[in-house]
Amino acid sequence: MSMAFDIQSAVHALRQGQIVACPTEAVWGLSCDPDNDEALAHLMRLKQRDPAKGVIVVAASIDQLQPWLAGLPLELHAPLVASWPGPNTWLVPDNGRSHALVRGAHQSVALRVTAHPVMQALCNAFGGPVVSTSANLASEPPAMTADEVSALFGDELGAVIHGELGDNPRPSTIRDLASGQVLRA
Repeated sequence: MSMAFDIQSAVHALRQGQIVACPTEAVWGLSCDPDNDEALAHLMRLKQRDPAKGVIVVAASIDQLQPWLAGLPLELHAPLVASWPGPNTWLVPDNGRSHALVRGAHQSVALRVTAHPVMQALCNAFGGPVVSTSANLASEPPAMTADEVSALFGDELGAVIHGELGDNPRPSTIRDLASGQVLRA
């Protein structure tokens, strides 16, 4: 099966409100449409994740994140531009664009522009950002292979995009844009 077919199947699944699995920079991830109520609720149930934690929105380019960056003071754009694409997630003040389950109990939204070719292809084919969260049950180690993801989540997934993990030894660094504080190294 070609990656192009996987991407098409995944985009179809995302548009149907389903969860898809794909490789990311460091671990296997689960993705859904960041604006779909049912998909976000299903993702939280599937992972047994506390909805207060929120999830990361990942894009193929900074342009795809403009709706989330609208109104952000110009001086706060520099760290984003300097660190993207890459394994850097920024907590950006929410301008009201984020779904409550994406934001969680926070006043910010976690955003990243990915450098991973599979995630970039998925976002580009979908026409915008997707949620990306590690493929695991809450507090368990993340899946490192497609087989592990399928064993964990099986029929709950709308699609699995086959591909290789990136070269990062650990998930993305998370920093608060306003303070610069590193929350996950």
